[in-house]
Amino acid sequence: MKHRFDKFLTVLLVIIVVIVLALLGYLAYDYLSKYFGKKDAEEAVDTFEQQVVQNVVEQTNTQVEDNATKEEPLQQNEQQTSSGNSSGKTYTYKGYNMIGTIQIPKTKIKCPIVDKVTPNSIVSAVAVLYGAGLNQVGNTVIVGHNYRDGTFFSNNKKLVAGDKIYITDATGTKVEYTIYNTYITTDQDLSYAVRDTAGKREISLSTCTENPTQRLVIWARAE
Repeated sequence: MKHRFDKFLTVLLVIIVVIVLALLGYLAYDYLSKYFGKKDAEEAVDTFEQQVVQNVVEQTNTQVEDNATKEEPLQQNEQQTSSGNSSGKTYTYKGYNMIGTIQIPKTKIKCPIVDKVTPNSIVSAVAVLYGAGLNQVGNTVIVGHNYRDGTFFSNNKKLVAGDKIYITDATGTKVEYTIYNTYITTDQDLSYAVRDTAGKREISLSTCTENPTQRLVIWARAE
């Protein structure tokens, strides 16, 4: 009888050890995945900003050379290119068209913005859902997941009026936005997407709450 009981305890102990090791392995994998995912996103932001700055410098040098050759005023070419990225260069992140970056100091977020919302694109980055375009006059809606782990828009619930958000677009322009409104609405309410900004540059950040049928929406304005 005692032998059978000892055997049972041994089997039980082995099962417990296997479960503990599996749990530790999962936790380690989850931690490393988040760590390297965040690091990858931050490196993509740094690379993007370096590339667009270099692109602007190259365009400026080309304009100077062209104007010197053609003896035309520099101001004319500046007006032609100031409206956006006219170089034709594109930037990608994990197979998606990267159009800018977002940085939120309070929540320590620094990640790429891609040009479309799909089930796969917002696994790797945040994305533009609707609007005038990054740093353009009007409202631009940026969507991000709430993974409840500190990545993407997980900590947007901590943001309040007065907090800052920084958007860098494909021209290398970095704009500071100040939050002035936060609220929760339903997943069917998209009225914030088409709101009138009275000629201001604004962004709306949208993410789900603990309730999957609700959305946390944040409005921010560039002064």
